[in-house]
Amino acid sequence: MPELLIELFSEEIPARMQARAAEDFARLLQAELRPLMPEPPRPLSGPRRIALVGEMAARAETPGKEERGPRRNAPPQALEGFLRKHGATREQLREEGDFWVLAKPGEVTLAEALLARAVPAVLRAFPWPKSMRWGSSDFAWVRPLQRVLCLFDGRPVRFALAQGEDQVHGIAADDLTEGHRILAGTEPFAVASFAEYEAGLRGRFVIADAAERERLIESGIAELAAREGLEVVPDRGLLAEVAGLVEWPVPLLGSIDAAFMDLPPEVMRTTMRVNQRYFALRHKDGGAAPRFALVANIIPEDGGAAIIAGNERVLRARLADARFFWDQDRKQRLEAFLPKLENVVFHAKLGTQGERVRRLERLAGLIAPHVGADPALAARAGRLAKADLATGLVGEFPEVQGIMGRYYALADGEDPRLAEAIGAHYRPLGPGDAVPSEPVAVAVALADKLDQLAGFFAVGERPTGSGDPFALRRAALGVIRMIREGGLRLGLAGLIGEAFFGYPQATGTTASPEFGMDVATEKMAAGWQPPAGSDHPPMVAAFAAGLLDFLLDRLRVQLRAEGARHDLVAAIFGATPDDDLVRLLARAAALETMLATPDGANLLAAYKRAANILRIETRKDGPHDGPVDPPLLVLPAEAALANAVEARATEVAAALAREDFLAAMGALAALRAPLDAFFESVVVNDPDAKLRANRLRLLSRLCAAMAVVADFSKIEG
Repeated sequence: MPELLIELFSEEIPARMQARAAEDFARLLQAELRPLMPEPPRPLSGPRRIALVGEMAARAETPGKEERGPRRNAPPQALEGFLRKHGATREQLREEGDFWVLAKPGEVTLAEALLARAVPAVLRAFPWPKSMRWGSSDFAWVRPLQRVLCLFDGRPVRFALAQGEDQVHGIAADDLTEGHRILAGTEPFAVASFAEYEAGLRGRFVIADAAERERLIESGIAELAAREGLEVVPDRGLLAEVAGLVEWPVPLLGSIDAAFMDLPPEVMRTTMRVNQRYFALRHKDGGAAPRFALVANIIPEDGGAAIIAGNERVLRARLADARFFWDQDRKQRLEAFLPKLENVVFHAKLGTQGERVRRLERLAGLIAPHVGADPALAARAGRLAKADLATGLVGEFPEVQGIMGRYYALADGEDPRLAEAIGAHYRPLGPGDAVPSEPVAVAVALADKLDQLAGFFAVGERPTGSGDPFALRRAALGVIRMIREGGLRLGLAGLIGEAFFGYPQATGTTASPEFGMDVATEKMAAGWQPPAGSDHPPMVAAFAAGLLDFLLDRLRVQLRAEGARHDLVAAIFGATPDDDLVRLLARAAALETMLATPDGANLLAAYKRAANILRIETRKDGPHDGPVDPPLLVLPAEAALANAVEARATEVAAALAREDFLAAMGALAALRAPLDAFFESVVVNDPDAKLRANRLRLLSRLCAAMAVVADFSKIEG
């Protein structure tokens, strides 16, 4: 098919918006061109342009079709409305029986005409996160748009962006683009294909493909570092951002003054990354190296000496600021910063950071025995975990919160386990981040996330499909990962209840009757009942159950991402709600093992057959959940099934009690043979009403015995 190339050339586009904009442009335009473009085009992006290249048919013709209209004796108004709807005249109609029929000819769509309509429409409605208007036009773009290049089959497709009286700065599509602003000047040049476009840009010091620029930057700085026996600290996010800042990347190395090398490496990396977009280097043993990498957007005549010197001066100033705060913060103990948190708002509905400190201190101490940590040490770590938020260095570089608390705690002579807990309590920050492993750190990290989840859920700030401003999904996944990877046996419902009680809105004279009510009410309205032996009031237990549902939903999302059987977790939880995720996952794994066997797969199929029969018959005259009457078991197969159900139910209960889930599943799988025999030789809906009712009760008893293990109706397949 012919080639389509479109480029939108503008002033500098923010690096963080480029890739998404190119993908949006390709997606939106393909939707408009779908009759002629079945395959998605390839998006390209850079500092001053987003583009796409793909294949597109020159024309498409839809077959003609007939539309039946009103009856021949219908009122004239009905016929006029039909003609108006289809843009037809009376002469185009023909009679067919009692109806008027309109023969509509096929339509021919030409590529050039479709492009001239589609591209301006997409550009006028383009979904930039932020956009601007300039001059007298109402047209909005992220930065002033200067050119539109549109080539189809080697020829320019010419159209204007003008709409009505708005001339949109006179922008019209042609076959022109521009190279590097400094190295090639602003003289436009014409192209007739993507090959010419890519080669012409490269010859004018522009690499059109962002992925290629990333590779050049990565290999270039790695080569420079290797020459000095160093390596680059990996940073994919920074690499992508820098690739969006340069069109012709030229990697260079600069030096860091030795006077700053005693600063925490995290501080140096943060100021280099956030403020200057520099890459940090390190020695082979992981220690910080007195060198940094930067990427220029020009080819310097002096080999980069002037650029390097200028960037070294800027970095010295940045590190001098960090040095000042580092020295000032260490003039007092970490604990001395806590009073300042009394005036720092955590959230308008949830009080101050000072109040949060007291909650974390209490909750970390309560969690500690469950994870093998010293309660007193965990409580003190919880007390100091947020203290560095009031320090000057964290105020200047928020990215190092927690990290600086660790350094300051060590400088104060605190227990190293406490310092580690402060440094790790925000983790994991993402899917690739390690979870805390030291018990005190685990206690504080769990306390931090459970407090966050309980508080925001209690005041109605739950995540929605379109947003999660308080990162509650990430907090939930952090809790789940710590439990799974650490094998932690926790009663989550009880800990959620304790986190809930940590808020003054939940207890005492400041209690709010609305605190947590929406979650609790939803759960109770769904038929939830408080578990036997719960230590919390029913509404608090209902709130904990509602938040536990959110955690389990996140667990299923995580399992789905891993390619695991997430439906089995729902099946197990549907049978016996369990707030011990380790036990829940162990039961799900045992269920998966059973279902992978022929007996397990056939048992599932037989269960669904039994459940379907029960559902149908229950609608007629159910329920059928009474005891089975042994004298009415007149056929050997139904008597054998009844005996097997009772025997296996006893075995399953004993195995579940000792948490031998494989044995429980094995006992359940043994029902396959008698159940198959039952369906082969027994007619459930016997003409004898008593026999029919007894057999339905037997199936009900079978389903109930299996439901102790899992809700098999939730299992897919």
